[in-house]
Amino acid sequence: MAASQPMDQREFETLQYYLKEYGQQAEVFAGQLELMENGRMEALAAIEALEALVAADDGTVLLQIGGGASLRAKILEPEKVLLNIGSDVIVEKTNPDAVGYLKDRITEMEASQKKVAEALEKLQSQMNEIAKRLEHGYSQASAAESHAGHAHNHSHDHEENDEE
Repeated sequence: MAASQPMDQREFETLQYYLKEYGQQAEVFAGQLELMENGRMEALAAIEALEALVAADDGTVLLQIGGGASLRAKILEPEKVLLNIGSDVIVEKTNPDAVGYLKDRITEMEASQKKVAEALEKLQSQMNEIAKRLEHGYSQASAAESHAGHAHNHSHDHEENDEE
């Protein structure tokens, strides 16, 4: 069986470059997943609030104003919901239509999350392969250095024996 060629310096550098680039891409994908999950959780909270509003007898809800502070607020028109549908466009929908819209948005986000998670998984798999190749290259280089040192010492021993 023929020994595989040792990895040259340029290949080491190329693999290290790809590993770094893929690592940065993985961070971007992880950030996108986090943003999508936050959006999904916000939409779920909005659905819960809209459904609770319909169930409330007098239209009074707790309005969170930040910093852990809330106010009791009476909603004047609980059936009319203003939705930001993107690009600062706001539309008015009925409460049930708003819930339906938010549920559809959640479904879309979950589908996008799945695609990004799959891309991230593929990227991590490629990163693992590159890391294995680098590790193999490092061990080949170490073995070659060790063998060269051993052969070098061996040749000196042989020369000394020839002189006797």
